[in-house]
Amino acid sequence: MRETIRLQWTDNDLLEGLANGSDAALNQLYKRFFPTVLHLIQSNNGNEDDAKDIFQEALVVLYEHVQAGTFTLNAQLKTYLYSVSRRLWLKQLARRGRYSALAPDDLNETDAPVDDDMAEHELRDQQFEHMGASLDKLGEPCRTLLEDFYIRHLSMQDITEKFGYTNADNAKTQKYKCLMRLKRLFFSNM
Repeated sequence: MRETIRLQWTDNDLLEGLANGSDAALNQLYKRFFPTVLHLIQSNNGNEDDAKDIFQEALVVLYEHVQAGTFTLNAQLKTYLYSVSRRLWLKQLARRGRYSALAPDDLNETDAPVDDDMAEHELRDQQFEHMGASLDKLGEPCRTLLEDFYIRHLSMQDITEKFGYTNADNAKTQKYKCLMRLKRLFFSNM
């Protein structure tokens, strides 16, 4: 069977491809969603091999639901796979007798539906998108100053030199003002 090449895969395209045994859909699932699961696992006492195993199990769960015709996508596919992977990893950690930075209460709920996790992940995604939009509205030099400090982890001395402030205290004051402006922008549109 010859597969058509798609430039953009929607979640429904991926589910349909998975149901039909499409290698291209499977490759796209790995390409788009594995990095998030890898980060989750590595951030919580795991390694890349653990992440590969967990992601494979999550895909099997998804595949079985799609094949059985019992699957309804109520959120983004990314959110669903993240939630299933998270639950599987929590079970794995419990079996190993290890606990992670994930909430300990979650270890008692490993068989609960993933709807709560999916909703929480969706909300977090929306908040990140909203923060990005707020940063865009913030403008320069505030945006770069905050990114330099919080994302690039530059020291106040480096920021002082980069922006030409007279001393680090002035840079701190400006950072605070920028942070307050960002906060107002963020919460004004919530």
